[in-house]
Amino acid sequence: MLKNLKKAVIKIKSEEELLKLIDWPKVGFLVPVIIQHYLTGNVLMLGFMNQEALQRTLQEGKITYYSRTRQTLWTKGETSGNFQFIKSLWLDCDNDTLLIKARQIGKVCHTGHKTCFYKKLIRPKACEINSKF
Repeated sequence: MLKNLKKAVIKIKSEEELLKLIDWPKVGFLVPVIIQHYLTGNVLMLGFMNQEALQRTLQEGKITYYSRTRQTLWTKGETSGNFQFIKSLWLDCDNDTLLIKARQIGKVCHTGHKTCFYKKLIRPKACEINSKF
């Protein structure tokens, strides 16, 4: 049964067509976007996009997000110079999360790290049962 699974390729003719694929009401009109380095596969960060941010990203090639804190659009790198450029766009099986494979210029995280996911969590020995964390 698994051998029948294939990678789906959806050919999009317009930005409007792409926007219609995303289940915007389900995500409160802010779609989570996982950013992955296009060469290494490393997860760089998680951001959010509204429809305008996604349109701008597609038009300009520089990745633009929606800031939930400031409630405004922001393009990664506009103040730091650490831009992200879209290489490919993927939609998950539920049409409610995007994965962008990106070319990263400079550091990703505002802390100066190469990824926003630099805090490894470990389970204390006292909590270990028979499962892997």
